[in-house]
Amino acid sequence: MADNNLFTLRIVTPERVFYEGEVSMVEFNTTEGEIGIYKKHVPMTVIVSPGIVTITEADGTKVAALHAGFAEILQDKVVILAEIIEWPEEIDVERAEAAKSRAEERIRSKTPETDILRAETALQRALARIHVIK
Repeated sequence: MADNNLFTLRIVTPERVFYEGEVSMVEFNTTEGEIGIYKKHVPMTVIVSPGIVTITEADGTKVAALHAGFAEILQDKVVILAEIIEWPEEIDVERAEAAKSRAEERIRSKTPETDILRAETALQRALARIHVIK
């Protein structure tokens, strides 16, 4: 018997279909804060911010580092168009740690040529990668 609390989740990047399946919930960051989606959510479109996406399936939970994009939320389907998204096994932890250190240093230095918003976004991406692995 089908679980009537499930909805379709599709996550697509320019390179691949990252995920497609039936889920009971998906959680991720938006520019307005963290959002959790269940079936029959109010339809909306949101801008995705760097962070962790948590996918709750019938048999467990999966996490990935989601870096940016857009999401279309309908009552029975969510489509995330992601710039970059990575499963934990796809992440190079040493590279993520180095990116975190570089971003923190740029934020600390605050020189006139430092793009603070870009450095903060780089830090959010690095932290998402590190947290997904741990």
